[in-house]
Amino acid sequence: MVFLFWFALMFLAYTFLGYPFLLLILSIFRRQTPQRRAIWPTVSLIIPAHNAASLISSKIRNSLELTYPVDKREVIVASDGSEDDTADIVRSFANRGIKLVEIPEWHGKHYAQMIARDVSHGEILVFTDVSVHLEPGALEKIVSNFADDCVGCVSSEDQVATGKRSWMGERLYVQFEIWLRRLEARVGSLVGNSGSFFAARRELCEMWHPDQSSDFFLALHAAKRGLRSVVDPECQGRYGLVRSYKAELQRKVRTVVHGLDVLFTHRDLLNPVRYGLFSWQLVSHKLFRWLVPLGIFSLLVSNSLLWNAGSFYRLFLVLQVGLYGACLLASVAGCWAGFKVLKPASFFVLGNAATVMAWLYFLSGEKFATWQPSERL
Repeated sequence: MVFLFWFALMFLAYTFLGYPFLLLILSIFRRQTPQRRAIWPTVSLIIPAHNAASLISSKIRNSLELTYPVDKREVIVASDGSEDDTADIVRSFANRGIKLVEIPEWHGKHYAQMIARDVSHGEILVFTDVSVHLEPGALEKIVSNFADDCVGCVSSEDQVATGKRSWMGERLYVQFEIWLRRLEARVGSLVGNSGSFFAARRELCEMWHPDQSSDFFLALHAAKRGLRSVVDPECQGRYGLVRSYKAELQRKVRTVVHGLDVLFTHRDLLNPVRYGLFSWQLVSHKLFRWLVPLGIFSLLVSNSLLWNAGSFYRLFLVLQVGLYGACLLASVAGCWAGFKVLKPASFFVLGNAATVMAWLYFLSGEKFATWQPSERL
């Protein structure tokens, strides 16, 4: 039990502290900054939409305000089995060059992206969600990274809208991920793009997995071809917070299920002999993160069985039980959730609960190919 306790503790410490620290040290000696410059390849902006009548008009107007040369870009909206007025609204913009791809049945976001890819002509494919607002110069900024021949994908940075109802837990998580992803891109390559707004070379999109997350598998396609996925801090995709803990739980479960599906489909990339640094990053950032609940469970069980092994183990167990209990109550009881100090911790517990559920869904064969996008503030 002593070995299990310390192994679980070291595993958790490495996943959340050791891996970022090693990246930070490595970044001092290894900096791979993309050679950016203004280039003007043809670009296809792809927007998948399902029952998005309330958002699509604003999204199209935002897309038309992008300053990338009109003769070098096309905007394609893929209406994925929409049962509302989404398609009709898109058609009303046909005279302004907006292309509509109608998919009769609902297949899911990544299938819709694939169908839009099939009718696109751009050398660079840019994917963005219907709920995300882009700055006018976003396209030319993200495309400028492709001046570097070693770059295969470019990711934006998520920007969470703030306000009176802002969720501190998610904000802190996003800020940590932004910092970690910048380090990963600096020393090697991102292991996944931001699904809300990212770009990829067309050749990386030739092989497509219509029921898997494109923001993840395209980064893996790039790694297999010896290309890097980088993040551009000047490109941000803004979105609101999920309205409730329940909605956030459902979103995280889907995200992890999709991630597990992509990871094990591309499990050859976990081989450090062949893929070296990228394999280490992929294991540390993705696989280990999804194994955290197992580490927490092992730590708690082994600590419980070591109650009589000394005061250190007793104190550590009391702290564990107290923390998890308080976070659980904070997640369930709305009045407790008002304590700011508990919000990040309760968000951590929520994330790990979602990860456990995701493993169960994944092992049962569920892929969540189709889903209703979460409502955001």
